[in-house]
Amino acid sequence: MKKIVLLCASGMSTSMLVKTMEEAAAQMQYECQISAYPTSEAIKQASDADLILLGPQVRFALNKIKAQCPGVLVEAIDMRMYGRMDGKGVVEFAKSKIG
Repeated sequence: MKKIVLLCASGMSTSMLVKTMEEAAAQMQYECQISAYPTSEAIKQASDADLILLGPQVRFALNKIKAQCPGVLVEAIDMRMYGRMDGKGVVEFAKSKIG
């Protein structure tokens, strides 16, 4: 099972996206654990993730998060997918990155 962690400023806005991603993953029969946290909890919550996805509002922190979680793939969520709460699109993006 893959572990996908979404990080944003407070962990609230990404929580809505997590729900749509979980629904999409279930329909796709893609086994994964998806959770959302504020960037301040990156080391504690995401250092063992298969993929960290950053909300558009914190994409500036990409290199910082990479340094905090070495060996973990870190990507920013496309602003349009995020704005539309496109869970399916984000899951497909995550799958393409994780392999």
